[in-house]
Amino acid sequence: MDRGAAKRSGGEAIDLKRAARHFYRRMVRVRISRWVAPPLLALTAACAAVPQAQPIHAPAPRLTRSGAVPPTKPAPPPKPVFRAPQVQQLPGLESVIDKDTATLAHLFGKPQLNVHEGDMRKLQFAGEPCVLDVYLYPLRPGSEPVATYVDARRSSDAQDVDRAACIAALMK
Repeated sequence: MDRGAAKRSGGEAIDLKRAARHFYRRMVRVRISRWVAPPLLALTAACAAVPQAQPIHAPAPRLTRSGAVPPTKPAPPPKPVFRAPQVQQLPGLESVIDKDTATLAHLFGKPQLNVHEGDMRKLQFAGEPCVLDVYLYPLRPGSEPVATYVDARRSSDAQDVDRAACIAALMK
């Protein structure tokens, strides 16, 4: 024990080992708090939620007496962009390609299938030897669709057949 320490403590004896341990712990805390606290504080501050300015909203539509929301005008749908079709150019298809619906009906009779999709049209003519699919597209915006593509298959097993031979077999 140290006599000076005893005088400072009011006459009580001081355990030096205990005092040294206390002093060391306090210094370690000070050093830790001096070096660790600022980065730790920055990390925790980054996680904190920061209030953001709220956008100003228009007032909610008022309900009518019937309780219904007044109707709104929806935006018009976008206008489709016209794309000119590629016309099939194979030998033997000249009697069908570039013909309109009426001409094809005159050549082959009433179509078994007549499908409309937008400005496209598909006509299907079938007979014993084969099935002929004719696809009609307008060549210019707003014009009458004409045959631009032909596909042919056997009626029995749906295997591809020569298009020109099928056209010749189905003609009236």
